[in-house]
Amino acid sequence: MDFFNDPNIALIWPELLLAVSAMVLLMIGAYGGERTNRPIAALSVAILLVAAGLVWIGPDEGLAFNNALVVDSFARLMKVLVLLGSAAGIFMSAAYSRAQHFDRFEYPILIMLAALGMMLMISANDLIALYLGLELQALTLYVVAAINRDSLRSTEAGLKYFVLGALSSGMLLYGASLIYGFTGHTNFEGIALAMADERTLGLVFGIVFMLAGIAFKISAVPFHMWTPDVYEGAPTAVTAFFSAAPKVAAMAMLIRVVYGAFEPATLEWQQILAFVSVASMGLGAFAAIGQTNIKRLMAYSSIGHMGFALVGVIAGTEAGVSGVITYLIIYLFTVLGTFAIILAMRRKDGAYEDITELSSIAKTNPMIALLMTAFMFSLAGIPPLAGFWAKWFVFLPAIQVELYWLAVIGVLASVVSAVYYLRIIKIMWFDEGEEGFVPMAAELRLVVGIAGLFVILYVLIAGPIATLAGNAARSFF
Repeated sequence: MDFFNDPNIALIWPELLLAVSAMVLLMIGAYGGERTNRPIAALSVAILLVAAGLVWIGPDEGLAFNNALVVDSFARLMKVLVLLGSAAGIFMSAAYSRAQHFDRFEYPILIMLAALGMMLMISANDLIALYLGLELQALTLYVVAAINRDSLRSTEAGLKYFVLGALSSGMLLYGASLIYGFTGHTNFEGIALAMADERTLGLVFGIVFMLAGIAFKISAVPFHMWTPDVYEGAPTAVTAFFSAAPKVAAMAMLIRVVYGAFEPATLEWQQILAFVSVASMGLGAFAAIGQTNIKRLMAYSSIGHMGFALVGVIAGTEAGVSGVITYLIIYLFTVLGTFAIILAMRRKDGAYEDITELSSIAKTNPMIALLMTAFMFSLAGIPPLAGFWAKWFVFLPAIQVELYWLAVIGVLASVVSAVYYLRIIKIMWFDEGEEGFVPMAAELRLVVGIAGLFVILYVLIAGPIATLAGNAARSFF
């Protein structure tokens, strides 16, 4: 068989590009030593962007490797988001990694391999393919969390993430084994057909365990316990990456599973996700109020935002899925812009993470203070910024299917969460502080500028994004 004309291979060219490139760059780094650190980082960003281009211009849809992987509009859009988030994670870390002395060639290569795992998660149409992608992503992220070997906090964060991640992977694998045992299938279509005939208690247990494992990956309550400690302990550049691409991939995997394999059991998974969503929104709103470390605060914020996104999933409609996709796009840009500013919280004597350190920023750099204010207002859901429309597009489908109570809880949680976002704005503009931070690196200025324009001017591009999200959502309906 001609390798290059194989229809299976034609669907996974971006994944092959990442896999081969990662191995080649690993050899270059191993033999070239420290002088290859910066070239490998630059090449990694370029390769991720090329892969995103290949995904975008690649086949519109298709099934590969005996239906184990699926390519459709949803998979293509989510893969592009993951690749852009991964490229931004490497790009943003350049100056910070040098300042914190973990500027090693392994770091961008690990992120490339994590992106490969995330792409497999998004396209997975089989339990085995899903688990392989999930573990490839998880194993690389365990190492990335502890990449700063000279930092006790980073090592501790990596260890915590590994232990709890292994537990969640075991739960997911146990759930997958139950589903296979009671349906006789690992392929999502076969599982859905078996569930349509009969849903035994064992199948329900399988659904619960699988959703518990996926909830860990999106840091949803009650499987959120790793998030604040890992966000705080890991290097800030790593935290920025964790908060962006992996969340998008895990949420995409959840949508693929519940609207594919578990579609006949909609009532069962809706009840589970409703509890997870309400608990996540509540914890994200209240637990962050007392936080002073900005990375822990953003950890609880991410928990809350995943709860908001789940509202659209629970709606069970095309509009709901479209709303979740829109939410993820907006969240990705907003959180990358926010963490770019957090990465710039450095003075000559070191980096800072306490929110009180932002007290000098309005006087020393009013433009950055203005953009940070826009990001905080967006995360709080204040109109007309992008974050308001993100919540609008997930709450509206819930109202349309008469889940009024879920939408009301979401709105109330948004109001409570505004307290800590407004506190950051108050500190920036009204509190007296010390001298300003060191000048922001060029790559961070670029990310902040793009993210800021997206958040502020979202209403001007809302139409094309809604079209993209709607086309992706139709893959399931």
